[in-house]
Formats: sequence, structure tokens, C-alpha cells
Amino acid sequence: MTAHWQQAADVANSIVQSWQQPGAPGGAIVLFDAHHIHSTHCAGLADLAQQTPFTADSVVRFASITKHLFAALVTGPGRRYLRLEDTLAQHLPQLTGANGSVTVGQALDMSSGLPDVRETLSLLGLSVYNATTAADLLAFVAREGDLSYPPGSEISYTNTGYRLVEEALKAKGVLFNELLQQYVCEPLDINLFAPESWFDIVPGLVPGYWNNGQQWQLSSAGLHLSASGSVTGSLHDLTRWLQTLLADTGPGAGVLQRLSAPRNLNDGRTSGYGLGITSSTLGSQTLFGHGGSHAGYKSYFLLHPELKIGVALVANREDITTSESALRILAAALGRTLPEKGHDLTPGLYVAPDAADWLEINGVTATWLGAGETLWRDERHGDAVSLSSTFPMQLRHDGAAIVGEIGHAARRFVPVQPDSASLDNLQGRWFAPQWRSEMVIEGDALTMGIGPAAIRATLQSLGGDRVLATALDGPWEKRFVLARSGDSVRLLLNRSRVVTFTR
Repeated sequence: MTAHWQQAADVANSIVQSWQQPGAPGGAIVLFDAHHIHSTHCAGLADLAQQTPFTADSVVRFASITKHLFAALVTGPGRRYLRLEDTLAQHLPQLTGANGSVTVGQALDMSSGLPDVRETLSLLGLSVYNATTAADLLAFVAREGDLSYPPGSEISYTNTGYRLVEEALKAKGVLFNELLQQYVCEPLDINLFAPESWFDIVPGLVPGYWNNGQQWQLSSAGLHLSASGSVTGSLHDLTRWLQTLLADTGPGAGVLQRLSAPRNLNDGRTSGYGLGITSSTLGSQTLFGHGGSHAGYKSYFLLHPELKIGVALVANREDITTSESALRILAAALGRTLPEKGHDLTPGLYVAPDAADWLEINGVTATWLGAGETLWRDERHGDAVSLSSTFPMQLRHDGAAIVGEIGHAARRFVPVQPDSASLDNLQGRWFAPQWRSEMVIEGDALTMGIGPAAIRATLQSLGGDRVLATALDGPWEKRFVLARSGDSVRLLLNRSRVVTFTR
């Protein structure tokens, strides 16, 4: 089988042309095999103030594409310092809660149950712009030791595992950026860099942008970056590294095999997420890749190891549909078509009969606990499925209810029956005393935070002492559920389900 490079290039070109608006940021796409770049497609601006064009040499934030680089180093030269079977508490004894029992492997394969730090902070009233340090965040995680679910029982995306494994190495005097330079950048003569914070100077870094509905704005984020998403570089640099993975030589020798090795849940099932890398199928073809999303930056890569071909994409704008774009391009290269987007599910809001879970079906998107994913038709079984191994879904109707799996865990939802009591019982002031956080609910409005920097959300009843909150956090809409039980209320997002406030 040979790749259809021209068809793939045509799809890539049509995608980048959609970014070619006057005065707008852009991005680049590269199609490559293990030894050659077959085509490069660029559009838009790298810097709106300087009006410089975006190229494959523009330096961007890779965001979560960082994860596969970190996992490659942990399972390679990092093996002398820790093993995948080790618990986090073996290397970070300050983790005395349930999080200490998570293994290094679970921390990297998204089965850990570790609440995502950024999402947890947002439920305490900190915006995406609030600056934090690595040491303070480690102390925060150590004190908030609860898990969102038992390790190995489901898949749910979280950045915290990568942060903690990085801290475990750091405790031994081993720094991620030094490993990156020694084992990746120097052998390949490429310029990748892992800054500690958004505010560190990165040579050549282009700004990231998001659109507030009226104009493009500069992005920023205060959270310490960590090995979950810190690496910067150009698309050309990224491509050079990915080519070594496909060629299975040099610093890339054995990496894909290590990262894509099957990872099993407690019930023995294999998940679609390995170590910093996802697996997906297109017909009979198996693809490996990962995406990244920072405020104002998007990235994605997708590899076909058998044919040794791949596609990589980076952008300095928030509105890019990266995973679908990469799938479309590689499908064209393989002469295949994607399944039909859509489903037979009835639109609307649903809730779990006896839990705080909520699900919304809107257009071709299913949103569960605030995180959305596109649904596609599974013609074999008639189910609605996602094509994401970080957010796997398989849903169908059972009468008026929706049943199936999300994150490889069984779920059941029934249509929402709103009531006035759910909102009435939440009125007043609520506190998370150990974090000195306060939440005030008046009518259908929630406020948390200080003065004019407070986060405000609108509320709607889901029935059964559950209320859905909708707020804005920088460039993103945030939707979380408040589930009351007596004088306590738990706030839940897909990536964090441990925050509790009390009267």
C-alpha cells in the first residue's frame, strides 16, 4: 500500500486556507514519511502586531504533545530513577492520601483518577490567569489527596499525573528540560525547550490568540506548565523528531513500541491511551498520535507506523479542530473515508438517576461533565461513538434513557426533570475552609473569587439536588455541576470531582 500524497495535500491545503482571514493568526501542516517531508502548508499570521506570516519554522507551544516526549524520556533514560510499577508515594512521600497509591504507569496512562490541578483550581475560584509555582502546586496536591475515581477503573484525561512524575524526577535532581536537551535535541540538532512558566522567555516564540467574538486577543495562562504541556518548538523541529519515531532509529528507537504498548484497566480491558500517546483505528488501520491545547495554541500529530507516514499540525489560534483535521488528512493519504458524523440520540440534557453525572446532546456533540466530544455513527452496532481514546464514548438509547460507556465505565442517563427545590436549597454562602475559598449563590447566580476578579456563573436546575453552572474562564466556557448533600455541596468537572464546599 502506498500513500496518496496529493489527495492528502489537497485536504491539508483546504484546511489551512480556512485560516487565511485578513489580520488573523494561523498555523502550519506538514505531511511526511520517515525520511522526507512531502508537503508543507501554511496560512495566517505568526504575530498580529508585527504582521509576520506563520511558517513551519514559527515557534509555538506544543501543549499536551509534550506528554509523549516526557513519557519517551521516563521510559528510556528515566528508567534508572523510577519504574512504571512504582507508586507515586515511593518517590514523593508527601503524598499521604489516596493519590500516593497511584502508580507511575497509571499517572501517565490517564487511568489514575488524579484530579486535574487546573480544573480543581478553577472550582475554587482561580481563573486561568492566576500565576502559580511548581512547589506550591505540589503542596496543594499533597494536601488534597482524594481521587476522582479508583485508579484503573476508567479513563479520564488529567495533567496531574505528568506533573507528579516530573516532580518525582526533580526530587532526584533530574530535570525534564535537561533530559530533553541531552537525549532528543542534541542528537537531532533541533530546538525544543521546556520552560517552567508562561512568562519565561522562549527565543522566537510567537504569541497565541483567541477571539472574544469581536476581535483577536493575546492569550496567557498563569499555571506552572509542567511536563504535561510545557515544550515549545517549531513544526519542523517536531517533524524531525516524529520522523525518528517512524524510522525507529536514533533517539526514536523503540519509543513508539514502548509508548503504545497495551495498558489495561482493572477489569482487564485494554484502553486506547498508552503512555503519552493515543491509538485510534481507521478501518483496519491503526494510528498513533496526540493533541495539544493551550490558551491560544493548538497542535496535533498522527502517525501510521506500518506505512511510516504521518501528519503534524500546529497553530497559534484557539479555534482549530485539530484531531478531525489530522484524521481527514491521513484518511486521504490512505485512500479511506471517515465514518459519518452524527447519531440517533435525542437532543437535550440528561442526568444519571442516582449520581451527579450529566450529559448533553447538542448537534453532533456529546458533553459529559463539561467536556465535549464529536459523535460518529458506528454502522456495525448502531451506537454513537467518539473517535477519541482520551474521551471514549459509546452511547445508545434504551427507551427515553441513554446508556453505554464513557471513559470505559458503564453509564446511564435519563432526561432532566428540573425542580425549584434544587436551586432553592443552594441559596447562601458556602465555604471550602482549607483553601480559604467562598462561594455565594443568590437566585440563579453563583459568585466565587475576590472583587472584580470574581468568577460568575449562571445556574439551572437538573433536579434531585443537582444544579448546572455555566461560567467563562478566559477564552473558554466552563460548565460544572453542583451536587448538594445536606450541608455540603460537591463541584464536579470531567477532570476534577473532589472539590467540596460546606455551609
